[in-house]
Amino acid sequence: MAQPSLSGNMAAIPGKNKKPATIQPFATDLFNTLPIAVYSCDRYGYITYYNQAAVKLWGREPEIGKELWCGSWKIFNPDGKPMYPDTCPMAYTLKNGKAIEGEEIVIQRPDGSQRYVLPYPVPVFNADGELTGATNTLIDITEQKTGELKQAMLAAIIESSDDAIIGKTLAGIITSWNKAAERLFGYSEQEIVGKHISILIPQERLEEEQLIIQRVSNNKIIDHFETIRITKAGAEVPISLTVSPIRDSKGVVIGASKIARDISRQRFAEGELKRYAENLELLNYVGKSISEDLDIESILQKVTDVTTQLSNAAFGAFFHNKVNEQGESYMLYTLSGAPKEAFEKFGMPRNTAVFSATFNGDGIVRSDDIRKDPRYGKNSPYQGMPKGHLPVVSYLAVPVISKAGGVIGGLFFGHPEAGVFNAEHEQLISAIAAQAAVALDNAKLYEEIRILNAKKDEFIGLASHELKTPVTSISGYLQIIEKSVTTEGRDRAFISKARNQVNKLAALISDLLDVSKIQTGKLPFTYSSFDLVRVLKDASEVMQQTNNAHKILLFCDPEYLIVEADQQRIDQVIINLVSNAIKYSPNANQIIVRASTAAGKAKISVQDFGIGIEKEQQERIFTRFYRVENLASHMSGLGIGLYISHEIVKRHHGKLWVESTIGEGSTFFFEIPVVQPVGG
Repeated sequence: MAQPSLSGNMAAIPGKNKKPATIQPFATDLFNTLPIAVYSCDRYGYITYYNQAAVKLWGREPEIGKELWCGSWKIFNPDGKPMYPDTCPMAYTLKNGKAIEGEEIVIQRPDGSQRYVLPYPVPVFNADGELTGATNTLIDITEQKTGELKQAMLAAIIESSDDAIIGKTLAGIITSWNKAAERLFGYSEQEIVGKHISILIPQERLEEEQLIIQRVSNNKIIDHFETIRITKAGAEVPISLTVSPIRDSKGVVIGASKIARDISRQRFAEGELKRYAENLELLNYVGKSISEDLDIESILQKVTDVTTQLSNAAFGAFFHNKVNEQGESYMLYTLSGAPKEAFEKFGMPRNTAVFSATFNGDGIVRSDDIRKDPRYGKNSPYQGMPKGHLPVVSYLAVPVISKAGGVIGGLFFGHPEAGVFNAEHEQLISAIAAQAAVALDNAKLYEEIRILNAKKDEFIGLASHELKTPVTSISGYLQIIEKSVTTEGRDRAFISKARNQVNKLAALISDLLDVSKIQTGKLPFTYSSFDLVRVLKDASEVMQQTNNAHKILLFCDPEYLIVEADQQRIDQVIINLVSNAIKYSPNANQIIVRASTAAGKAKISVQDFGIGIEKEQQERIFTRFYRVENLASHMSGLGIGLYISHEIVKRHHGKLWVESTIGEGSTFFFEIPVVQPVGG
């Protein structure tokens, strides 16, 4: 149904043309000055007068003598339902000749805005007692009504809030207290209102209240101030406090409103997050640390220290699963949080019920109080905790199991208080134990390889030394035979070839002996001053005489280079580099050797035009027994020449390196300090 418009109602009324009721001129002047809306109607309901306050309230100017009952654009009941013209307060008064006192209505202006109004229509009678009209006074209560609604809404919000909301005076006296405050602090509204706010403040924090009052008195807000308050039960509660000034109608601060939020869960979550971050950092540390470590004792000590810290144990220990003839395990390997002497005098029986589960790999054992465990205290000679033993109530034991399934040992943790360890500790330590098992397997494998490698080096050294004597003898016998053959022929050629092969074997044995001596740090060096250019020329001439397939080109910028070095070893390096250049460039016809000096160092380079070396292999060619893959796989050699050369140059405080391109060749360089360079 369309909302009726009061201003448009022009229904015919009997006697309309009779003289309407009027307001005397002096009254008109008075009403026009009033801030309250006043208007009048004749006995038929037509508006005969209104003041400016009524125009302001209605938002429009009605037409005198043409509009009925009221100047409002539309009118509603307080519940929002439309009110029709003949039922409005003024119509009722004119129909019944009775005044109405303050029945609330809602009027709507043409712009759509609404105002809450209390109308006071009063009937007007003439001297004969006849009804001549009515005067209506309209009291605008919109601000009051809005304030009431706001107050009701605010009160509902305060009561339904999950945060404690407290009102207090500037003197600190509590004036209001919502349900959330009752839940948080434990005091009912009846108990707390009228008390001083200090009842909630710890003694050591009373200064905070003074600072809060001072700031609020200066019309400032305190936002999210984290502090501690006390409940009725005496418990401390972490809260986030927001305090705002309460002002009167003139803007004067008369009190404060406090919103206290319980941040216990937030603090707990922050603590958990911090603890998680710390645990993660420790896990990352121990994982990286033990994966890089190949020392068994070092690995176990790191693992024991970290797991003791993670589990909040008073002490932690790792017992190695070493078994004696009686089937008992006694070996304490590492300890954290206590001196090793605290355990060394106590045996660790393998067949004890409490410990056997760990050493057998049956699983994790965790007890809030190990003294109450049915397996505890059943073994002699102690029948429980040995005298002088570290006090253990909370107990946690985690087996460390290798990849193959064998129990390497166990991590044991203790604490003198009950209920210290939990499921999270089990998970963390289990994860670390698994990492430790892998690291220990690697360390054990490395130790086995190291021992085998040492035995291999020992064998190479011994074999090389033993082979040198018979090879020398063979070489001598061949020389004697060669001298006894006076004519050129097949026999003499065979003897010459045999001597060449024996010389190669002797060189190989010599290299193997050098490798052995390098490994033991016993490779001898005899230092003297000599001309490196002269040594380079002599070595090149020797290599040229024994090789006809390649032309060796020598370029020396200085006339001579005086160095302090072992001449025989440097000559060995040069010959090795030139020999390799010839060997690995079978399709080329020249080798270039250069000598130069710069920054107090002699620089020698040997360039070939052969098969080249791949980038990823260039660093590894200087390691022992390494040979370039693929293209060089058909070449003879043990891969020790460059290793020996590298060590010789290194011992001379120099460096050896290579630059190479596949299919174009390689250039090997070495530098050693020079004593006296002279330019050519």
